[in-house]
Amino acid sequence: MFSLSLIIKGFVVGSTMMVPGVSGGSMAMVLGIYDRLISSISSFFKDWKGNLIYLVQFGIPALLGIVLCASPIAGIIDRFPVVSMFFFIGLVFGSVPMLYKTAKIEKIDWKIVLCFLIGAAVVVSMAFLPQMGGENTSLEMSVSTFFLQILTGIIVAVGFILPGISTSYLLLLLGTYDFIMAAISQLNIAVLIPFVLGFILGVILLTRILEICMQRFPSLTYTMILGFLLGSLYTVYPGNPRGWEIPLSILMFALGFVIIYFVSKKEASLEKN
Repeated sequence: MFSLSLIIKGFVVGSTMMVPGVSGGSMAMVLGIYDRLISSISSFFKDWKGNLIYLVQFGIPALLGIVLCASPIAGIIDRFPVVSMFFFIGLVFGSVPMLYKTAKIEKIDWKIVLCFLIGAAVVVSMAFLPQMGGENTSLEMSVSTFFLQILTGIIVAVGFILPGISTSYLLLLLGTYDFIMAAISQLNIAVLIPFVLGFILGVILLTRILEICMQRFPSLTYTMILGFLLGSLYTVYPGNPRGWEIPLSILMFALGFVIIYFVSKKEASLEKN
């Protein structure tokens, strides 16, 4: 079934995936397509035709978003870091009521608290990890670079699947952010192939594990995801706004909150009907 809403959301997720500090999984979560995306990948052959249509409508716009918007959005954030990041913070807070409702937490016990703290701690700890080696923008391909990009793709899949863990931040930690961004900007397909292969492999493995956890331990899994999501606020918080940034930051925070809050309400209404 054709879905313009899914196409737009896929484009938005792709557009923000390569922005440092912003998680593709978080954007999929706040836009209300995370669960369906996970199940479409991990249980692909249960309804291969329906899942293929869903993934194509998400995947192609997401790729277009990466190619067309990653650099411009990163440029806006570089120029207006405080104001733009408050918009992303508003998006995260706006999604919390929906995610808490999805978790179906009957009572808050030590297991719930522990899972939330673990999720938040994992994301926050990412900010203190040292980068592995220097950045490399040379697009020359060798055997070692080929296998390194496959491994990089597998690791980066974590940032796509788990909300709160930034794909671009993982690339920075691995020392391959400039390499991948240069390949994307130059549309160097040959260089990107091993990265994409590793990414696909990582996504397939992680989504299966995550779907099993969602089915067997839904409350604990969603609580940990909520910890991932709120823990990401530590990495994206740009500092206190000053001067003219104060009213604009408040406005952008409110705008982000309202957009996601009403989008999630509408999605919940459509699912109920």
